[in-house]
Amino acid sequence: MIRWAIIFFIVAIVAAVLGFGGIAGMSMEIAKFVAVIAVILFVISLVAGGLRGRGTRI
Repeated sequence: MIRWAIIFFIVAIVAAVLGFGGIAGMSMEIAKFVAVIAVILFVISLVAGGLRGRGTRI
């Protein structure tokens, strides 16, 4: 998912250099949205892994 955020960020940078303000803005918003979703899912997976624990060893 981070890969998609990076791709949209690169598209936004290229569009900004070429002068396409609307495309650059939209790509940047999509990149931010995907990055936020990726961070949220990462935190959820950390919490779920922490709650699950390592179990008991005998």
